[in-house]
Amino acid sequence: MNHWTVRRGVASTRMLCELAGEHGLSPTQCLRGAGIALSHLDDPSGEIEAAQEFRVIRNLIHLLGEQGIGEVELAIAAGARYHLTTMGIWGFAMASSATLRSAVHVGLRYLDLTYSVNRIWLEESPDYASLVIDEEGTPPELAQFVVLRDMAATMTLNRELLAAPVLPRAVQLRFAIGEEQAALLRASFGDRLSLGAERNHLQFDAWLFDQPLPQANELMRQSCEDQCRQLLARRRSRAGFAGRVRDRLLLTPSRMPDMEAIAASLNMTSRHLRRLLSAEGSSYRALADEVRQALAEELLSTARMKMDEVAERLGYAERASFAHAFKRWKGVSPSVYRG
Repeated sequence: MNHWTVRRGVASTRMLCELAGEHGLSPTQCLRGAGIALSHLDDPSGEIEAAQEFRVIRNLIHLLGEQGIGEVELAIAAGARYHLTTMGIWGFAMASSATLRSAVHVGLRYLDLTYSVNRIWLEESPDYASLVIDEEGTPPELAQFVVLRDMAATMTLNRELLAAPVLPRAVQLRFAIGEEQAALLRASFGDRLSLGAERNHLQFDAWLFDQPLPQANELMRQSCEDQCRQLLARRRSRAGFAGRVRDRLLLTPSRMPDMEAIAASLNMTSRHLRRLLSAEGSSYRALADEVRQALAEELLSTARMKMDEVAERLGYAERASFAHAFKRWKGVSPSVYRG
């Protein structure tokens, strides 16, 4: 399951339209071809597909590019708008965490509730901690924008969490960026910038992640996490035949019925069901993966089960097989995710 297949709040698109408005663009120009009604931007519970936000981003890059505003400048300006207070319950869950490390773990655990369309994970060593940003699956022409937006937003969120500005010890980007645009990046991220790297990451001193947060409140964090779990479960629910297949898979996650059995329960052939799922942009394998991932996250977050028991509950014969699958889904091991 691609990270950005989960439905997302409309707040990010609204902020992009506000940014474009400062440069003279109308909301109608920003939303052209995205299938988003203007009134939808003002709905606090409004949700859209990632593909719709991709179209808005394309519009902004094209229209503002005609005004001479480069993609790097636009991405940095967009990332600066993603504040804890604009991120809803996800932002409150992070702000009420005990330390920056625990806040980052909470943030990554519920990344599907955010603006991001990238996979992001944390890698730690005794000296430093790196946030790795993987844009795989994103339309190639938008990859640079969404990665830079995530980096700029990370800087904004870190500053607000710690109530102090923090520069990374190193920044690496896979993209080749012209010197004028690179100068903008150095002004925002510091001088230790490497271009044309193997992957994208922001690297910080390890001690920074042990810093206590000024708004830490354990009861608030628990309450916010509960709400994050509920919201994420609602966004992952599906309609149509994908929803019906998902419901059947959820009944017995440790012994999921195969495609033929589910098709028979729906009074159709497996070939016909495969065509119906394909028309909805899904497949049996993707839905089975989605169900296992969602249940794994739930069990690791709320249940006091041993890792072997979680693996068995999800139908894995070995703990190692479960750990391998989980790292493919989330970019980190189950033990790191559990925190």
